[in-house]
Amino acid sequence: MLPTGAKDTQLRESNSQKVHPQPMEEAMNQNPEAIETLISKVFTNISSLKSAYIQLQTAHTPYDPDKIHTADKLVISELKTLSELKHFYRENNPKPVCVSPQDSRLAAEIQEQQSLLKTYEVMVKKFQSEIQNKDSEIHQLQQQIEEASQKRAKLEKNLKLRGLSTKESEDESGFFPVDLTPDLFISSVEAAAKAIHDFSKPLINMMKAAGWDLDSAANSIEPDVVYAKRAHKKYAFESYICQRMFGGFEQESFSVKSDSITVTKESFFHQFLALREMDPLDMLGQNPDSIFGKFCKSKYLVVVHPKMEVSFFGNLDQRNYVTGGGHPRTPFYQAFLKLAKSIWLLHKLAYSFEPNVKVFQVKGGSEFSDVYMESVVKNLIMDDNDEKPKVGLMVMPGFLIGGSVIQSKVYLSGMKVAE
Repeated sequence: MLPTGAKDTQLRESNSQKVHPQPMEEAMNQNPEAIETLISKVFTNISSLKSAYIQLQTAHTPYDPDKIHTADKLVISELKTLSELKHFYRENNPKPVCVSPQDSRLAAEIQEQQSLLKTYEVMVKKFQSEIQNKDSEIHQLQQQIEEASQKRAKLEKNLKLRGLSTKESEDESGFFPVDLTPDLFISSVEAAAKAIHDFSKPLINMMKAAGWDLDSAANSIEPDVVYAKRAHKKYAFESYICQRMFGGFEQESFSVKSDSITVTKESFFHQFLALREMDPLDMLGQNPDSIFGKFCKSKYLVVVHPKMEVSFFGNLDQRNYVTGGGHPRTPFYQAFLKLAKSIWLLHKLAYSFEPNVKVFQVKGGSEFSDVYMESVVKNLIMDDNDEKPKVGLMVMPGFLIGGSVIQSKVYLSGMKVAE
């Protein structure tokens, strides 16, 4: 038996061991395999967390809501796993008694929740920024949709005019909204004659402004014409424009080279409808390299001589621009486009008929025939002799449509006019 003092000493040592747990290092050393397994799980979890976060970042570029939602759930799952590992470690490795286990665990929980809260705050701000960007994109897309709708309405109108849409260009009976009749062609001939007259005005005015000798210019066009009045020399310039604009009219291609020309009656009438109600500059703006665009280019270069351009504008910039396939928005070129449109329409309409409308021209010096010709000057004084008047200038060609004749417009040389 131990002495009483020895028993008390042993009891105190025994009680002391029950009150104070072993240090952390000693507890970890008691089960090193468990600790090693726990650390391995922590590292694995961190790697998985990094992978999940990378997936979350990737889902934002490009923006994919479904992938973002999936990656977000994966990040939260890995964070929960990390939290569980932390709880497991604390439960199996309590701190010394001197620190309250409840207080330590509560502080750790608070810290953990604060960290999670910061993470979510960052994510929320990022999502808010993404939402703002998407709202801005939606607003821009709505504007684009509105603009596209306006363009679509305009294109549908153009298609209707062009006859390229069977629903729009034909009525329920299957006919075009414009009847292909001789009257339609006659009205187009009159429009072309007016367009030649209208374009000659700015051309003559610019020649005057540039200091041209109009008498000499008129005589150079047709030297043997005897004009009743000096003002009648304007018909020489109209004849000059007419001769060049109608060059190649008797050809189906109108002297325009293209691999995509379709030579059916319907296609010619479709092309007539395509431009009939459109502004020519708008049409060229949509397709500057179209067949009509090539036609305008070729005719401008033969109607407007380089010497004219230099005297009018001081340079050849506009000519070079047209040569390169462009269509300038200058007043002079826009006036020319109105002329080109009228001649183009007349050609397409001529080849829409079966058989084709035939064009005929009258040479200077020919005898006047009231069957095939019409004088542009109405108040002529005819001599009583048997000699027939002579044609000085052809101002507008004539046409044969079916069994009918559309007279050529001519200026008669050496005639007198009533005052």
